[in-house]
Amino acid sequence: MNFKALIASGGRGTRLRPITHTQNKHLIPIANKPILHYAIEAAASAGIKEIGIVINADSDEVPKAIGDGRRWGTKITYIPQDSPSGLAHVVRIAEPFIGKDNFIFYLGDNMVVGGVKKYLDEFQRSGANCFLALAKVKDPERFGVPEIRNGEIVRVEEKPREPKSNYAVAGIYIYDHHIFEAVNGIVPSGRGELEISDAHQYLIDHGYKIGFSEITGWWKDTGKPLDLLEANRLILENTDPHIEDGVEIDPHSDVAGRVVLQRGCRIIGSKVRGPAIIGEGAVIVNSYIGPFTSIGAGTNVSNSEVEYSIVLRGCRIIDAGMRIEGSLLGNDVEIVRADGKPRVQRFMIGDQSRVEVA
Repeated sequence: MNFKALIASGGRGTRLRPITHTQNKHLIPIANKPILHYAIEAAASAGIKEIGIVINADSDEVPKAIGDGRRWGTKITYIPQDSPSGLAHVVRIAEPFIGKDNFIFYLGDNMVVGGVKKYLDEFQRSGANCFLALAKVKDPERFGVPEIRNGEIVRVEEKPREPKSNYAVAGIYIYDHHIFEAVNGIVPSGRGELEISDAHQYLIDHGYKIGFSEITGWWKDTGKPLDLLEANRLILENTDPHIEDGVEIDPHSDVAGRVVLQRGCRIIGSKVRGPAIIGEGAVIVNSYIGPFTSIGAGTNVSNSEVEYSIVLRGCRIIDAGMRIEGSLLGNDVEIVRADGKPRVQRFMIGDQSRVEVA
């Protein structure tokens, strides 16, 4: 049975500001690769050839960054959404692309280990009209939450104040064409959006079969900065270490553990402890790069220490006075020691930034 894939990459990423003031959240890199790539790779590795990506109608940032899908052996169709009106609305506007085909709906800022083919196989075996991947979470009130009785989902609530279980409906959904009856049969919620949980409840109320499976590995909704750092950690832990062409490691440097050194980067008089990735053309001088760190392309780190952080491209971290840890630095950020007296700390910080100083 052939499947199509539908990937959501719209929205405004308000919880990741200020990074998302200038960049679509689905293009933020995890282990130096845009989050959206992982969703596309998951679909392609499951044998899916046709992918629809829903984008903000007022931006061509995603199409420019992703292209036509050829590099993954797929064909990508872009579906513009005029405003972020809920996940059920994403499905609704994709009906002309999907037609009568079965499809997987994947949130482009979600990450799951092990791919999605097993869920497609379970959907086919179950004979369900809708198949949901569930994950145990500490904060189910942030998600759609299923109520399960006698091994069946009897209700799905969106962001409930009193969750009926500690499961979240993860951002992986598989449907047949009956989902379009549901998304066209519901009305906006109190927050003015067409909720995907309401569409699932519609299917339950109208006698359609809902299947589900628990994600037994790890799954991350990368909607918050700490989620990005944790996803970065998990990806780096599962990345094969390798050194690409043109890498320079001088005799005074020490690189150990699960480390990826990308094309043309230079490690001079420094220690790099994996899991970590150093981006293309980055220069690390007299510095320490600790575990669970991604250093973006063209970044310069000198006389500084960075650990458990994501540093995007083109940054300069020069003579930082203390270790940078648990941090997310956007493109072209500079952290430098000020010259002269008196010694002061100077900041130029955008809207909704957060800085902790000791």
